[in-house]
Amino acid sequence: MNGMDLVSFAVASGLVVLIWMVQLLLYPSFNFYSKQNLVSWHTSYTPRITFIVAPLMLIQLAVAVFRIYIDLRLHYVLFATLVAAAWLVTFFVFIPMHSKIQEGGASDMLMSRLVNLNWSRTLIWSAIFLLECWHLYEIL
Repeated sequence: MNGMDLVSFAVASGLVVLIWMVQLLLYPSFNFYSKQNLVSWHTSYTPRITFIVAPLMLIQLAVAVFRIYIDLRLHYVLFATLVAAAWLVTFFVFIPMHSKIQEGGASDMLMSRLVNLNWSRTLIWSAIFLLECWHLYEIL
């Protein structure tokens, strides 16, 4: 086992805990805010969660690129594919949805879509975590 494997497992662990908390606690709580209060809370919450999530996602991306560069084994290809999927859905689905919330466009339909579509990221980061668990099992 090398340091890259430990870093990757630690980041995957952090992201899987975070996404499950977002899915089960944070996003559903948006329904309890008035539109005005949600915009105020969202303005405060977004930079704080980004401070946590962005470095983890960047590290995970760097690990994925490095692993593919050094070896095209199946584990690394699956890992990189899942990481790419997490980035794509985050940037093309969730950032636009959060922009609408920020602009005061939070509707019941948007809140429902936010929670329902976030299952995709929850499953992706859960799969990455399980893949990293399997990888550590294989190399130990």
